[in-house]
Amino acid sequence: MAGRRAGVADLCGPGFLNTDLNLSPAGLKTALADEARALGFDCVGVTAPDSIAQAARHFRDFLDAGAHGDMDWLADRPERRADPRGLWPDVRSVIMLGVNYGPDRNPLEILAQRTRGAISVYAQGDDYHDLIKKRLKALARWLVAAQGCEVKVFVDTAAVMEKPLAQAAGLGWQGKHTNLVSREFGSWLFLGAIFTTLELPSDGADADHCGSCQACLDICPTSAFPAPYKLDARRCISYLTIENKGPIPHEFRKAIGNRIYGCDDCLAVCPWNKFAQTGRETKLAARDELRAPALTELARLDDAAFRARFTKSPVKRIGRDRFVRNVLIAIGNSSDAALAAEAERLLDDASPLVRGAAAWALSQLKGREAFEALAARALSAEPDETVRAEWRITSAAG
Repeated sequence: MAGRRAGVADLCGPGFLNTDLNLSPAGLKTALADEARALGFDCVGVTAPDSIAQAARHFRDFLDAGAHGDMDWLADRPERRADPRGLWPDVRSVIMLGVNYGPDRNPLEILAQRTRGAISVYAQGDDYHDLIKKRLKALARWLVAAQGCEVKVFVDTAAVMEKPLAQAAGLGWQGKHTNLVSREFGSWLFLGAIFTTLELPSDGADADHCGSCQACLDICPTSAFPAPYKLDARRCISYLTIENKGPIPHEFRKAIGNRIYGCDDCLAVCPWNKFAQTGRETKLAARDELRAPALTELARLDDAAFRARFTKSPVKRIGRDRFVRNVLIAIGNSSDAALAAEAERLLDDASPLVRGAAAWALSQLKGREAFEALAARALSAEPDETVRAEWRITSAAG
């Protein structure tokens, strides 16, 4: 899902003045692009801060429809997202940068391996926020040293509409799945931004190249796109498994399958991916243990083991309880009766969120009589009303 609340904005003041370069704005922009690529960015473009007025209107419609769900930070002072100057009045140019994280295998293949968990491609390696922020800071320091300007850097953190700004800067276009699509890198780009007081020549906005294709809309398991270019986050598996703090709504559980953190379907099916290449920086590579982890192993993680397994990973941010909730939904969808033992063990977990998900998983894997016996015992001892309600709902559903 695009947009996390953990805001980070780093200001590099005018402390590195070096006028020896004496470059014209166009020359500085060329040198900036060269430096960006040397630091590991795969694409770079520049736009003006007033370039996303139309996107701001779409964003307001998104909020008015309540499609942001529980992501309340999106609705907090939305005028700051509508125009970068609302976040920093002194900004004169916005430098948008992209890093390719194209996978080295089809991420949809794991969906057929029902006893293993599918973790979104972007979360299979080290946290991209940390990786890209370091590069952004290095490029910002270079720019300050070259021109004595002021800058701020952002990577999917503060109130910045990265995707519309990236389209305005020529990095790609927002596809029908609302994510950025690049003719060079498909749907696999991490984005970062540098706001600067410099006035740099702007690049032209990229045009929409989706045409009549709607593969990304058709493949969505939960019908999260009410129309092309519109997302209802409340139905999106990335939102449901990451941002959503409570039980996953019953209507979406079967569609989630074995997706335990995020969803790549709409990205992976994009025809433009055929031009994408695997990320060149080894730190963007997936960890082998996160490519297709066994649900059995993941269900046994306590808090300490969860933190150890997902150190430096974005998965760590949702916490052990929400993660095991997701694992239990996948276990319930596995059709593997042998996994019922893992769910039954978690009926005694300290977290009501986990116990409720375990009840649902057992309703999918146990025979009717065995499940009713479990429900009777659980209801006699369960203190949490949300978990009791889960048992009643699953029992009634039969």
